[in-house]
Amino acid sequence: MEEHLKKLKKSQQRELFHELEFTEELRQNIYRAIKTEKDEDVVMAILQLLVHEKTGFELLNHLRGRGIKRFDQNEGFLYAFLHSLEQKGYISSQWDKEQNKQYSLNSKGRKLLHKAETKSTQGVLKGAMLYE
Repeated sequence: MEEHLKKLKKSQQRELFHELEFTEELRQNIYRAIKTEKDEDVVMAILQLLVHEKTGFELLNHLRGRGIKRFDQNEGFLYAFLHSLEQKGYISSQWDKEQNKQYSLNSKGRKLLHKAETKSTQGVLKGAMLYE
């Protein structure tokens, strides 16, 4: 039965997408849109997601859900990024009973997030990340 469903799915995709064509220009535009995630957008997403405590794995999945692919090739970069935010005092971490590290926004991070959401995101977050 499972094999039957796979064949059905493939045949439906061919029927649905057989006329869809991507020009080279469109492919390049899509690639650029994916590759050019601004640091400010990534920081904003992380701060918003850490309003509620999450593990790095949960955070990574939520970032992927928002279309942020920066950490897909090397998940370790996310942990380095989180460590940087922790060193700057925007987030806190603690180990839970299952020995998972939980990250959450602290008061300084909440202030930065509020400020960024009410003002120009780029200026506020870029300044916070570069100069602190």
